[in-house]
Amino acid sequence: MEIEKKFLVKVLPDGLEQYEKKVIEQGYLCQRPVVRVRRSNNNYILTYKSRPGDFKTGSADVIINNEAEFPLSKDSYEHLREKTDGYLIEKTRYIIPLPDGHKGELDIFGGKLKGLYFIEVEFADEEDAAAFIPPEWFGENVSNDKRYTNSYLSQCGSLDVFLNN
Repeated sequence: MEIEKKFLVKVLPDGLEQYEKKVIEQGYLCQRPVVRVRRSNNNYILTYKSRPGDFKTGSADVIINNEAEFPLSKDSYEHLREKTDGYLIEKTRYIIPLPDGHKGELDIFGGKLKGLYFIEVEFADEEDAAAFIPPEWFGENVSNDKRYTNSYLSQCGSLDVFLNN
């Protein structure tokens, strides 16, 4: 089970180069349920995500998904990559330790989505998520705004979705 919150970022933190980073490319084979292929540095992964039971599970400001990940070979990834729908997402993810002990995953997008960035925080359970107080540099909670889901972004492939809504 994956329990997370997603936030916009008011200002990027200084010194990003000090944090662990992953260069990611990902595409989607299916939207509902989500079936994704991802290259993260030199790792290749197939991910299956679905909402548990009723679509309304969880509070309005948290994302809850069943998630299963399976390793792929590079050849398998490249084969499936050619079968993805829409736009392949390019991003750099920085793993940032937060003062309260959580880790933030700051995604800075490239390619057609250059200029977009947000941060996700994963939690042990819903109570942990409810108690979370975001740092000052975090912006609006966009956990349930579909425009900030990677699967949605892979279909629009540009920042126009944010200008037109």
